[in-house]
Amino acid sequence: MAKILIADDEQKIREVIREYSEFNGHEVAEAADGMTAVGLCKLNDYDLIIMDIMMPKLDGFSACKEIKKIKDIPIIMLSARSEEYDKLFGFELGIDDYVVKPFSPKELMARVNAVLARNNAAEKPSEKVMTFDGLEINIPARTVVVDGEKVDLTPKEYDLLFYLVENKNIALSRDKLLSDIWGYDFFGDDRTIDTHIKNLRNNLGKYREYIVTLRGVGYKFEA
Repeated sequence: MAKILIADDEQKIREVIREYSEFNGHEVAEAADGMTAVGLCKLNDYDLIIMDIMMPKLDGFSACKEIKKIKDIPIIMLSARSEEYDKLFGFELGIDDYVVKPFSPKELMARVNAVLARNNAAEKPSEKVMTFDGLEINIPARTVVVDGEKVDLTPKEYDLLFYLVENKNIALSRDKLLSDIWGYDFFGDDRTIDTHIKNLRNNLGKYREYIVTLRGVGYKFEA
């Protein structure tokens, strides 16, 4: 269970996110403006903040800057604006993800779980070698072995497989995979992910089924 702070001046938005967050077992606090969000962060510890940009008293960007001065809390930014400038500015401030309104609550929860898992993994020593039946993945050595035989992948295929494995059992959207692996300045589209997934599955042979397609969302590694 994680403690999540939802900062948004729209009550209906907060209610929807609260409902889905609590359904996923998280504890939720709310703030209707940026100033209140900063104040709550000074008084309490949170595992994640979901914050809107356009808020009264103190906007989301300014609130993010103030919070980052006192605590290193993962932040997912919400915005009705999809301009690249806003996204890049947010990432420069240290946010972990950027979701454009209107959004799917299910996809938002997938992003929430991915950020939480990534943050938890960063706090724990990572496993050097992971084995799933006859599939052996050595992330520091950047090697993949299938039933005793080493498999040669392209650099991006390695990156994609390692990212999926490090976030195993977590739904990852195509946008999330593009942004975290290819970078936020990448100008490709969803087909880039689909093509690499296809090639990666072919290289994994009978273990291809570990990479599960989630219709309308993206992919996850499930073993």
